[in-house]
Amino acid sequence: MARQNYIFTSESVSEGHPDKVCDRISDSVLDAFLTQEPEARVAAETFATTNRVVIGGEVGLANQAKLVEYMGKIEDIARSCIRDIGYEQEKFHWNTCEITNLLHEQSAHIAQGVDASGEKDEGAGDQGIMFGYACTETEALMPAPIQFAHAILRRLAEVRKNGTEPTLGPDAKSQISVTYRDGKPVGVSSIVLSTQHLDERMTSQDVRAVVAPYIREVLPEGWILPDTEWHVNPTGKFVIGGPDGDAGLTGRKIIVDTYGGAAPHGGGAFSGKDPTKVDRSAAYAARYLAKNVVASGMAARCTLQLSYAIGVSKPLSIYVDTHGTGQVEDAAIERAVAQCMDLTPRGIRQHLSLNKPIYARTAAYGHFGRAPEADGGFSWERTDLVEQLKKAV
Repeated sequence: MARQNYIFTSESVSEGHPDKVCDRISDSVLDAFLTQEPEARVAAETFATTNRVVIGGEVGLANQAKLVEYMGKIEDIARSCIRDIGYEQEKFHWNTCEITNLLHEQSAHIAQGVDASGEKDEGAGDQGIMFGYACTETEALMPAPIQFAHAILRRLAEVRKNGTEPTLGPDAKSQISVTYRDGKPVGVSSIVLSTQHLDERMTSQDVRAVVAPYIREVLPEGWILPDTEWHVNPTGKFVIGGPDGDAGLTGRKIIVDTYGGAAPHGGGAFSGKDPTKVDRSAAYAARYLAKNVVASGMAARCTLQLSYAIGVSKPLSIYVDTHGTGQVEDAAIERAVAQCMDLTPRGIRQHLSLNKPIYARTAAYGHFGRAPEADGGFSWERTDLVEQLKKAV
């Protein structure tokens, strides 16, 4: 029987974290090419360190002239990302850091496995396993620890950027340990926050005085108790931040991007990859299906796994685990999701409208648990499959 009383911890990182700077640039490059050509193939990776950003990977466009034209815009895209995040420090400034563009044309051998041709349907961009998860812990049907760790940093970014708290810097990490009683989140046993600050005179106590009201504002009422442990900037000063303080890479925060460790992860990163890459699109589909299962009342928790082979269109397997909370058999849910959604790469892209420039916004504060947007952003967070799933079981 599953444990009912325990403490579970998740962490998040801000948009100014070195790895998230890289995710943002990679996804912004992707958005630029999708704006030009919705079927663009992109696998963009970014590395950032002191005063330097390096962008590499593969791009495929049907219009080769446009490919050459857009290659010339990569530097401006990167600088715009860094400026929006807020880096204007001496050794990492949006206007002065060196940008190196090493993007090149997509491999023809990869393309031949993915592209539709003759009697062959479009195949998956790679082999792999992808997981989706949903639970009733929060309104967004996300695990509480990661959802509120994200919410803390999003709120601090808002007040930093709107000028309310000008002493805060872009780089930050949060971590909260949530107490569960009878299987439900009821409070926070500890809060860890490290945030860059621009005033070198600020102590850890000074930083806590700035951030504590926003943390209390974000967390549910009654969750912070007198014995809740606080660790704010526990190492002291945090003035040097971002890629100047620590190198960054695309795709290094995959647990932050998903469920904070509360559910499995297939291992493939998301940022910089176009939606023919099932690492990304099938993970979105798995979340979409798991969320609709939980929203339908079929289960209080649902883990859903998909698996693919490169060049093969249909998933090799569909697995559902409702962790003993299911109102119908897991096998019946597996059959229902296969019936209600085309899980080929093209089927996923069409169902969720993924061939759009909607990815830069996913690069920080989680790919899941966000509100669906009018232009198609976070379409995998919709719960529009509920009635169809109910009829199918």
